[in-house]
Amino acid sequence: MGYTRRDFIDGALEEIGLAAYNYDATAEELTSAMRRLDSMMAEWNARGIRIGYPIPSGPGTGELTDETAAPDSAWEAIVTGLALRIAPSFGKTVMQDTRANFVRAYQALLNIHAQPSEVQPRKMPLGGGNKNYWSNQVFTTGPQDQIVTGDDGVLEF
Repeated sequence: MGYTRRDFIDGALEEIGLAAYNYDATAEELTSAMRRLDSMMAEWNARGIRIGYPIPSGPGTGELTDETAAPDSAWEAIVTGLALRIAPSFGKTVMQDTRANFVRAYQALLNIHAQPSEVQPRKMPLGGGNKNYWSNQVFTTGPQDQIVTGDDGVLEF
């Protein structure tokens, strides 16, 4: 059983000093925090950090009880990153320790889960053994644009 979105939101609220035992978040606050969490995870996904978090197809889709496939190694980075994003909307100031913990945890997450993008220079000579004599191509083609799909991997045209 994995972490749910609610687990991450509760952890972030606790990080900014609004623990569940003394603060009951309203449905609007939880929905807003869920949107912030989804947008943060979509941003990380775009940067190449793929940790198994299900990116929703649109804003406000999904439930707080939806399970994620995020590993334990991502917990600290997600919770402290979300705390940094939602603290101003709750009128809270984030402690310096939370910022330092986020930087440390995010760097560790990058080291483990980041997938480097393809790096290929444009117009690099092919070399003597790679020349394509029937098309007279002497330079490489540039990198292909990546196609990003949703959770199910189906492309719609």
